Amino acid sequence: MAYATLDELKGRLDWDLDPDELRIAAGALEDASDLAVAYGREWPEDKVPRLVRTLVLKAAARYLRNPNGYTQSRAGDETLAWSDIGRDAGTVYYTREEIRLLEELAGRKRGIVGVPVSAWGTKPQSVDAGGYVPVDYGGDTFPLFGDAVNPW
Repeated sequence: MAYATLDELKGRLDWDLDPDELRIAAGALEDASDLAVAYGREWPEDKVPRLVRTLVLKAAARYLRNPNGYTQSRAGDETLAWSDIGRDAGTVYYTREEIRLLEELAGRKRGIVGVPVSAWGTKPQSVDAGGYVPVDYGGDTFPLFGDAVNPW
């Protein structure tokens, strides 16, 4: 399963791919799509968001431009360096910003969130339950008031 086509990837490259590069490109598209699922979620192939498709193509093209993971290239007095690659050199990868975008597109939110919790075997109390929660010894309920219910 790939979220982008080989023809779309060819359109982003400035050279014609030979047969070996075509094979590698197909694998890169699948790897980038798998990573998009891991960082985001699994979208149906026919309804994948355009930005996800763009990010898959960007990651695959980045890999095809530097499949060996070189961090520096020298030709005579010219030097080209990729200092931000680090441990991802030679692999299909997403940058931190791209990962954040995939998480947002999937509806994942970072940070601290509130989660309702209830005792095992009990139902969470509704707001009109008066702010009392059950106890495990079968006795009277225990008062536990949140912001929505204030008995005072």
